[in-house]
Amino acid sequence: MQVFGDIERVEDVAAIRAATARNLEKAFAMPPGLARHERLVAAFIRTGELVQGLLDEAFEKDGIDEWSPLQDAGARLLRIEADAIIGSWRSGFESGQSRDPLWPDLLERLAGSGTVRLRQPEGYAFYAVYPESYAEAACGSGLPASTVVIGIRSIGTGLAAMVSAALGAAPAFSLRPHGHPFDRCVAIGPALTRRLLASRDRPYAIVDEGPGLSGSSFGSVADWLERNGVDRARIHFFPSHDGDPGPKASETHVRRWKERPHHVVTADALLLDPQTSTLRSMVSDVAGARCTGWRDISGGTWREVDGLQDRPRPPADAQFERRKVLFESEADGRRKRFLVKFAGLGEIGTAKARRGGRLCEAGFAPRIVGTCHGFVVQQWVETAPTPITALPRRQVLDHLARYLGFRARHLPAGGQGAGLGDLCDMAVYNLGEAFGEESAEEVRRLARRNGRPSRMLRRIDSDNRLHAWEWLVTRGGDLVKADALDHNGAHDLVGRQDIAWDVAGAAVEFDLSASERRYLADAVGCMADGNLDDDVLALCEACYLGFQAGLWSMALARVHGQDRPLIAALLSRYRRRAACLLDDRDC
Repeated sequence: MQVFGDIERVEDVAAIRAATARNLEKAFAMPPGLARHERLVAAFIRTGELVQGLLDEAFEKDGIDEWSPLQDAGARLLRIEADAIIGSWRSGFESGQSRDPLWPDLLERLAGSGTVRLRQPEGYAFYAVYPESYAEAACGSGLPASTVVIGIRSIGTGLAAMVSAALGAAPAFSLRPHGHPFDRCVAIGPALTRRLLASRDRPYAIVDEGPGLSGSSFGSVADWLERNGVDRARIHFFPSHDGDPGPKASETHVRRWKERPHHVVTADALLLDPQTSTLRSMVSDVAGARCTGWRDISGGTWREVDGLQDRPRPPADAQFERRKVLFESEADGRRKRFLVKFAGLGEIGTAKARRGGRLCEAGFAPRIVGTCHGFVVQQWVETAPTPITALPRRQVLDHLARYLGFRARHLPAGGQGAGLGDLCDMAVYNLGEAFGEESAEEVRRLARRNGRPSRMLRRIDSDNRLHAWEWLVTRGGDLVKADALDHNGAHDLVGRQDIAWDVAGAAVEFDLSASERRYLADAVGCMADGNLDDDVLALCEACYLGFQAGLWSMALARVHGQDRPLIAALLSRYRRRAACLLDDRDC
């Protein structure tokens, strides 16, 4: 199924350097505390992106990774930033390590040809991969300062700096495995080879997030080391989780992975350890109330929280859910609850909090209490047992119209998204795989007929998830969108879209008739100063169905237990809706 998408963007090198310099200057000038620590991490992430982009640019040009002044400057600057982060973290944010006088010169040496293509580090954005976790893993590894540290681009560029700093080792090297995703290899120039193999009797640390389906990025670096005389007993892995490589891994890579140590400290161990209570302390400070207890509600377990378990049970797929924790506090005999959800490290999380604040002010989303190191803290919504589908139809349509109209008018696009042609290709493939070739052919006809919309599509900060279970009816009778902050920035190919995408999504998820969809589109169009044509809506609905069919078909193949029939029923509804749409009739 075609679901995932890599987020890339092109930025001006000088602008990135200038912004990073401002961030570092401010961080080093700030008093010790969480705010300073967060700014250090944000600058570190941006530096890692820039170094990754410039080294990948050189790799594309030369076809190899080679030692260069650029690689040297990037590794040394990241190491300086990693030292500052570790000093802040280990002191409980109480230490304000002085600035290293070399960093401005090193940053200035990260020069490029004007613009550079950057890849978003997925772990920082989606999967709660924390740089501090790698420092803690390195401290617990027992490895000496003589260890050779190798980071795998993209995210491994920065994570390797955390490992080298924690070990007191030399600045890390950076490599880009390339080739088929399940069978990657590395290409390393002679100068970099000499440095990597200068003393083969030292330990080697290979650093990245993952492993994924094949673990071939980790494996390709280890393969190269062994081919060049490094004993397997000297190889150590630093991944983001303690699981094995996935089903596409080769026997050689699986065997080596099981034989050699992989040093890992998870985000849960880092932040939720009962002895340190790091996240609880941060949330207490943000909420202004001492949190007395917490509960992990990730992976669909949020459905078991009192106030939600009486509602119709929706399906869930743990792989696509972000880390969520429910915190409780009590003051003056009153209990308060807070939803603490991972939103992304650095600017990603703070931007989502700003968006949530605007939606809350407009009456569409829960109150944003604040942010703390990658998490957004929201007031927990105390709900009535009534689902949105039990409300009068016109009330629901009018509320959807106001919500979508607000997003279209007041939330401009803050990122990229797939083009209409790419969405059509995705829908053709996914609907063909899920529902048969006849469905795929109907989408092709629809795309040929409506593929050149009569109006210009305009990207906005779209919602992208209009499922009925996302809406909560409060005890006061208000309607609140529970999860409105980041589905257009998820690890998929959709991204930001025209408001027509959300109108089509609402039509699918609420099973709107043609007349109801027209009513919603006209109401949204009036508020958004737009005209949502039926041909555009039909094409967007087909693409939306294609994406959801792919997403939940993958979930059905992976999920077990009581969620399987729920997912199967959802897919059956999507199949029926697709058949009606492609036959140009109401269901």
